[in-house]
Amino acid sequence: MTAQIELTGVNKHYGAYHALKNVELSIRKGSFTALVGPSGCGKSTLLRSLAGLEKISTGTLKIAGEVMNDVPPRKRDVAMVFQSYALYPHMTVEENLTYSLRIRGTPKAEAKKAAEEVAATTGLSHLLGRYPRELSGGQRQRVAMSRAIIRHPKAFLFDEPLSNLDAALRVHMRKEIRALHDRLGATSVYVTHDQIEAMTMADHVVVMRAGVIEQQGRPLDLYDSPVNKFVAGFIGSPAMNFIPATGGEDGRSVVLDLGDRQSIPVATAVTPGRKLIAGIRPEHMTISAEGGRLRVPVAVVESTGSASYITTATEPELSVVKSGRSGVVAGETIGLDFAPEAVHMFDAETERRL
Repeated sequence: MTAQIELTGVNKHYGAYHALKNVELSIRKGSFTALVGPSGCGKSTLLRSLAGLEKISTGTLKIAGEVMNDVPPRKRDVAMVFQSYALYPHMTVEENLTYSLRIRGTPKAEAKKAAEEVAATTGLSHLLGRYPRELSGGQRQRVAMSRAIIRHPKAFLFDEPLSNLDAALRVHMRKEIRALHDRLGATSVYVTHDQIEAMTMADHVVVMRAGVIEQQGRPLDLYDSPVNKFVAGFIGSPAMNFIPATGGEDGRSVVLDLGDRQSIPVATAVTPGRKLIAGIRPEHMTISAEGGRLRVPVAVVESTGSASYITTATEPELSVVKSGRSGVVAGETIGLDFAPEAVHMFDAETERRL
């Protein structure tokens, strides 16, 4: 499928600060791409560069095959949905939706019909006469999205659009946004610091740190095969456990340092004596009644009914997730089991995956 957005060697400088570093990214037409990473990683700067709100310093940006480096925002034919909704408070929902059409000279009847069609798609038909102050947060966000949809842009750019909503509404709205994307066949680029949002909504996830794309690919590929410790720790919730380790003498095991030293088998060949970091996801460990690969004391047990979250009294501490109720209590020592294939190995110095 053809690329709708292409970035080649893109850099962005703010004086001496290097915000984007040699970014290479191709976004397929009709795909849903999430840009994810911690605060200050460059994801919003990248999105604003696509919109033309920031001017890239070097490199090439193409949208639908056209170079956009010096094209002003209004001529890029992209629509941005902001975290703050950015609605005109003195205009009704219908007036907010039709504003971009009216300033382009679209006849009033045609603009009204377009607003009604979009409102029907996004569930706003009964709210067209209301003002933003009369709407809930979720309804305002739908208006912001509808205002973008009505323009039929080449791409939709979402800048953390759900961060102002409560947890339950966020879950509901991310389903709505993804369903809307699928109905429209649109190209969407979505910025979020929430990796669960990225994993559940996107076809393609781009993980950024300090202006660099650390890894990109399908969500489950990033979960299964992170290229380094940073991606491994960022993708997945609760976060992956990391334990200092040393390569065992047989080349197929490692000795973990959890305050005491315990040996476990691994699927990855390791150099004896090599300094490593072992990574194990909390959900890949099970509680064993028959000893287990590791013996660990329990510090805290938290239960939600549907799952139990166990924290060990080790250094570093480990997190374990068990479906349902665990039967474990703080203060006892438990065995933990896991498959050798579940242990991710990273070089202690470079933090790259082996």
